[in-house]
Amino acid sequence: MANNNNDNVGKHPPSSMGNSDNEGKTALTFTVVNEVGVLEKILGIFSKNKIDLSKIESRPAKNAELESYDFYVEINNASESGTNTNKCLEDLNKSCKSVQLLGSLEQATVPFFPTTIQDLDKFAHKVLEYGEELDSNHPGFTDEEYRRRRLDITYIAKNYKHGQQIPRIEYTEQEIQTWGTVYRKLKELYPTHACKQFNHIFPLLEQNCGYGEDSIPQLQDVSDFLKQCTGWTLRPVSGLLSPRDFLNGLAFRVFHSTQYIRHHSKPFYTPEPDVCHELLGHVPLFADPSFALFSQEIGLASLGASEEDIEKLATVSRNFFVFKYKYF
Repeated sequence: MANNNNDNVGKHPPSSMGNSDNEGKTALTFTVVNEVGVLEKILGIFSKNKIDLSKIESRPAKNAELESYDFYVEINNASESGTNTNKCLEDLNKSCKSVQLLGSLEQATVPFFPTTIQDLDKFAHKVLEYGEELDSNHPGFTDEEYRRRRLDITYIAKNYKHGQQIPRIEYTEQEIQTWGTVYRKLKELYPTHACKQFNHIFPLLEQNCGYGEDSIPQLQDVSDFLKQCTGWTLRPVSGLLSPRDFLNGLAFRVFHSTQYIRHHSKPFYTPEPDVCHELLGHVPLFADPSFALFSQEIGLASLGASEEDIEKLATVSRNFFVFKYKYF
């Protein structure tokens, strides 16, 4: 479900799991067709089975043929109430379109997740690898000048806070040459390897954002363009984020982008995302409304999700990009 206010994202129902208030509780969801007296009927089932409700929330069901509502409830457990709970579930199954027992909240915990766009400041600097640190197999590992340059650029991202203008990078002639080499090659490939939406948007980036073989676009210019198109923005990042942190950003229509560029010795290879990978691979489709909405849906699903689900969502997110070759 898309959230038109990207500054605040409401907590998912299970978001309070792991707090002491949840001890001795069980959660379940069910869906009912909207009709006169349906809520009274459902509440009567809980009352008849002597089930004590501690929380109940509802929202319109998505993709339902009939007007329906999804309910999330938490019930207080009692040592003698197991039989009552089972009978209650049987009765709900007879009256509801679907019923799902989510299980006990006693041992459940939910990882931290941002609830406002400002919360992205809390993890944007916590990268898994790279940034200014290079592995020994990185093309720029022995190039001290390149490493110092990376350090300067990542410092900008580490100190960035939401609401600030993204600092502009004065790219060197060598960096622009590397960009140009990648840019020219990809422009040859786009017509046959990229989807029609990508090929429609890319000329608009050239017209409005400074895309060209002789200039590396500035993140702030691209971010402003995306904001006008679909409400998305860019945020500088100093390296590779964890899948959870990256996906959480999508919930707020924020794409974390690096600003440094790959080493000039191997323009068609990089072991990690760089500005070529971000701006020539990922970014264009965020100007497409359908892709933008789908990406935010993935982000919203990641908030408070389990590690197993995060892995699945990350796979979906990676595979949904239509054009991707190596780390272009």
